[in-house]
Amino acid sequence: MSFETISVIGLGYIGLPTAAMFASRKKKVIGVDVNQHAIDTINQGKIHIVEPELDMIVSAAVTEGYLKAVSKPEPADAFLVAVPTPFLPCRENEIPAPDLTYIEAASKAIAPVLKKGDLVILESTSPVGATEQMAEWLAQSRSDLTFPQTHGEEADINIAHCPERVLPGHVVRELVENDRVIGGLTSKCSKRAVELYKTFVQGECVVTNARTAEMAKLTENSSRDVQIAFANELSLICDKLGINVWELIALANRHPRVNILQPGAGVGGHCIAVDPWFIVSKTPDLAGLIHKARQVNDNKPLWVLEKVSSLIGKYLQENPTKTAMEISIACYGLAFKPNIDDLRESPAMYIVQQLAKAHPGKVISVEPNIKELVGMPNNVELVELDIAQNRADIHLLLVDHKEFLESPLQKKEWLIDCKGIW
Repeated sequence: MSFETISVIGLGYIGLPTAAMFASRKKKVIGVDVNQHAIDTINQGKIHIVEPELDMIVSAAVTEGYLKAVSKPEPADAFLVAVPTPFLPCRENEIPAPDLTYIEAASKAIAPVLKKGDLVILESTSPVGATEQMAEWLAQSRSDLTFPQTHGEEADINIAHCPERVLPGHVVRELVENDRVIGGLTSKCSKRAVELYKTFVQGECVVTNARTAEMAKLTENSSRDVQIAFANELSLICDKLGINVWELIALANRHPRVNILQPGAGVGGHCIAVDPWFIVSKTPDLAGLIHKARQVNDNKPLWVLEKVSSLIGKYLQENPTKTAMEISIACYGLAFKPNIDDLRESPAMYIVQQLAKAHPGKVISVEPNIKELVGMPNNVELVELDIAQNRADIHLLLVDHKEFLESPLQKKEWLIDCKGIW
């Protein structure tokens, strides 16, 4: 069966670009989201996120009638679920467990409009077994249809997992060019999923089973997390020993088989900062290295806050006529990585929030990719780069946005540079 109408559930940083890619190939695409602002924005041919090139593609798709956004699922030939998979609340020092309620809600939302021959693909980064769980939720809601877990290749509904593997800021290009890992609950499910993605994917569609596909994405991001943890731990060691970590890494990377990553203020985003916990929560007794890497990266923001506190103390010693209330601190960058507006799991956000709570003076922030602050204490002010550089007493660089690279801070005495660019 061909796929003439495609539904994408969740129109965020992955769902919207994916919907736009299908629509750009003249497929009818129905995007579904619970955010009315996102729905209204998309239906105006605009986008509610920052992603290069995406605005033009969405505008054309909406104008030509291939893409629309709605709040409730409508009938389609294929459904792609791209909703969040956050953590369940947990106590300190407990291992976070994945929260699948968004996937469950999406499953129950699309179930009433499913028909024989439809394909359902879980794109959300998920713990091992989530695709099978989604299939169970669908089966519970539609006893009149058959599913792969009970009817195998003869099932009415085909189900597969295909994790996204794209880099924010390069999503449009990478959705097309990157290879895709596709894991169906049966070989027919995989085959049909490959057929769907080949609508726009130029990379290879590599077929495996659903559990391996789920684990592939978790493994990719856990590997990165471990590598970043090494760099972050190295930065702590170098600070203790009075060594310039940036120079050290540059020297070590001259070895032909060494490629150490750059340290930072921590690890953020809804992938690297989250996915390793899905492995740890499933196999806590075996994932020792992965668990330790998560702890190293989660603790880096606390180390940064200690460095700021120490610098404030030093500033007061050298400026005895001033009080802490009179010290203004500028924080550069809130996104979890350079040149995007994504604040999810951002260590920079956490650092600024905690700093604003602890510091009695003014805290100002520079984030070129957002227009207003959300989730910040009232004493944090969003300002332009030149204002922050001129007004602040202490400077804290958290994210290496291109604007900061182009306009380096001139007075560097009272500076903590978490990215080594100033």
